[in-house]
Amino acid sequence: MKTNNLTTLFMCLLLILSFSTLAQVNIPRGSQQATMSQRIGISDVSITYSRPSVKDREIWGKLVPYGMNNLGFGTSTAAPWRAGANENTTITFTHNAKLEGKAVKAGTYGLHVELIDADNATIILSHDANAWGSYFYDASKDALRAEVKTKTISHKELLTYEVNDIQPTFAIVSLVWEKKEIPFKVEFDVTNIVLNEFRDKSIGNLGFNRQNWENMARFSLNNGGDLNEALSWINGAIAGNFYSQKTFNNLAIKGQILNKLGKTQEYAALMDEASTMANKNQLNAIGYQMIASKDYNRALKYFKLNVKNHPKDANSYDSLGECYKTMGDKKNAIKYLKKALSLNPPANVKANSEKLLKELEA
Repeated sequence: MKTNNLTTLFMCLLLILSFSTLAQVNIPRGSQQATMSQRIGISDVSITYSRPSVKDREIWGKLVPYGMNNLGFGTSTAAPWRAGANENTTITFTHNAKLEGKAVKAGTYGLHVELIDADNATIILSHDANAWGSYFYDASKDALRAEVKTKTISHKELLTYEVNDIQPTFAIVSLVWEKKEIPFKVEFDVTNIVLNEFRDKSIGNLGFNRQNWENMARFSLNNGGDLNEALSWINGAIAGNFYSQKTFNNLAIKGQILNKLGKTQEYAALMDEASTMANKNQLNAIGYQMIASKDYNRALKYFKLNVKNHPKDANSYDSLGECYKTMGDKKNAIKYLKKALSLNPPANVKANSEKLLKELEA
């Protein structure tokens, strides 16, 4: 009798294990899984979802009903659409972000959509990212709700998440299926994310590379960072430690920071020092910087130095002529622009010289 009980128990365990094994078999799905990922600055937004086909079905208002609905399974009696098929559609942000202007912390969320009517929808992010579809949706776990306008598009057979507008700090992510697009804006505070990452990592190996301090000072300068902090970083690159080195590039960056801080005399003096290290293109560039600062005498000095150092370079004469034109010296402007044209200049230089001469001779 004891033996029979053990045999029965063994057979039950064997059946359970067999069914468990069968449940884990990986077979193709009708709605294949996909992941869309887009980088914005140094941050990523990614969506993992399953892709149903239209298959001549009526989608909006039928397969995907309007409003919140009782799906007849699970615990939710008022569920939105799962924004895909099969498991929960999820969206992941690698850094704190905004969706349609609303703050959302870094992490992974369940992504749902409530279709309000033919033209309006609500994007819903849920803290519950592990549920199956929307069957267990719980409004108390909402992390964010954002109202959006839908658009009519040409037919799209497979449900797809796309990014068709990408900018330095944001992207427009769209769910497109059948003849409807549901777009929403995702943005990151790129400047502070980049600067905070450097602040955190500069105490490690990153801090032993001069170019890293130069790059971050330049980034801060050009992207609305703290100019005094940027100045301290570039000073470190120039003379902060034994890895530092004075170069044209870091002097030029420091000069631009000083100029933006309103320290114009320090800026101009630093550009004089930088000009002694500059190659042809660099010297030409700071010449135009001086024109922009209305320091025409320095601009003229740099352009003349380039002509002296490169007497057969058409662009050097073109820039010198343009400087004279800006200063109102028509005679010298015409002289050097014609000299540029006599040196068989490349197309862009030729076009600029001809345009300026036409303006002078009008």
